[in-house]
Amino acid sequence: MIFWAVTAVAAQNSIEIVVPCGADSPGLQSLIDEVSDKGGGRIVFPKGEYPTGQLELKSGVELHLEEGAVILGSTSPYDYHQVDTRPTAGDERNDKSQLGLIIAKNAHHIAITGKGTIDGQGLELALTIDSLHHKGELVDAHYNVRRQRPSELARPTLFNFVDCQDVRVEDVRLRNSAGWGLSFHQCCDMTLRGLDILNRAYWNNDGIDLTDCKRVLVEHCNVNSADDGICLKSYDPDSGNDSITIRHCEIRSSASAIKFGSASWGGFRHIRISDIRVFDTFRSALAIESVDGAIVEDVVADGIVARNTGNPLFMRLGQRAGHRKGVLRNITIRNLTCDVPFGRPDEGYDLRGPEVDFFHNPFPSSICGIPDNRIEDILLENIEIQYPGRATKGMAYIPLWRLQDIPEQIRKYPEFTMFGELPSWGFYVRHVSGIHFKNVRLSLADSDFRPPFVFDDAEQVVMTNVMPER
Repeated sequence: MIFWAVTAVAAQNSIEIVVPCGADSPGLQSLIDEVSDKGGGRIVFPKGEYPTGQLELKSGVELHLEEGAVILGSTSPYDYHQVDTRPTAGDERNDKSQLGLIIAKNAHHIAITGKGTIDGQGLELALTIDSLHHKGELVDAHYNVRRQRPSELARPTLFNFVDCQDVRVEDVRLRNSAGWGLSFHQCCDMTLRGLDILNRAYWNNDGIDLTDCKRVLVEHCNVNSADDGICLKSYDPDSGNDSITIRHCEIRSSASAIKFGSASWGGFRHIRISDIRVFDTFRSALAIESVDGAIVEDVVADGIVARNTGNPLFMRLGQRAGHRKGVLRNITIRNLTCDVPFGRPDEGYDLRGPEVDFFHNPFPSSICGIPDNRIEDILLENIEIQYPGRATKGMAYIPLWRLQDIPEQIRKYPEFTMFGELPSWGFYVRHVSGIHFKNVRLSLADSDFRPPFVFDDAEQVVMTNVMPER
């Protein structure tokens, strides 16, 4: 199969308008409407600050931010309104608000470019939402009582694009959303290039979220996020993410760097990931999950270098969505290098992912299906991982004769810590058919009483030039 990385091209600009100093939110929206109505063009933001509420980007319009230009999102939740996504069986948010600072729906040939900055002022906005909820003025029906924060449904994203085509976002600096950063639903033919994303102002601060999108190129982006860095999701059982290229990116995250899921109803097909650098990331460098019935196939990740990262690789085929069985097959991971620290790699983050709430030794990489649904045809080639060691039986101990005591967790949220203590230090493989370890070197920074590999209900296992060092 020939895999094409499609670069979206905005429509030929017919007019150019320079934003006047002091333009307010209604004025900016009027400019966007005017340019779109006249057939499209470019709106230029010169150096300066532009406070605004929600803006809707219309077909044919490019927002161009010159260096020093800053679009500042309003800190009042009343300046944001709903963006409806196409209803899908898997989306628990169908009847709830979808909010964003810059939104677009059913638009085509749209772009945001330049060396300027878009700042959502997310911390102040989220705290205002929290205060209004507790005052009973703007009640969040899904407020997270346990974690004492407004739900992600009540907090605007930085971008929220729905059913858009030919989208280009290049070079801009993107800062401080109250929720997810760049959120794209059911969009196609997109290019996200050269973006500098810092999204650590509040909880659920993902970097980039692609939901049921097709023909997307993400390249040369720097993502620093309090939650997942680049996340592929699927809520539509009849759709999915298809033909996605992610390359030449640098990611830091207090969750996972690149993640498929956990929403996984439709599928993830023809995904190419290459030349990714991961630093100081709490959870997985790469997590591939199908737990709602998604078909995950034809995925190649080539060239991931992860430093100070909590887990190199997590692959999970579960079944939390009732009777729907998913598929996870034909996955190639090659040229993966990772070093795993003993402590938290995200210690310097103001917002850190939730602690593991049980005693445990360092976790291995996990590749786990379920008893009646196996992961199939996995190639791990040219892999080099250093684990921390320092496991002790006094902390936790699962001997090999107790493998049946490791819970299946068939309907649980997928995470590399989900099985509790594991009996190996390198790889734990369960319910897999067809897995090839080729040119794999595992090493320990300190001693570990566990074996490097444990295979449980795994068949067609091939080990070629595998060098675990104790």
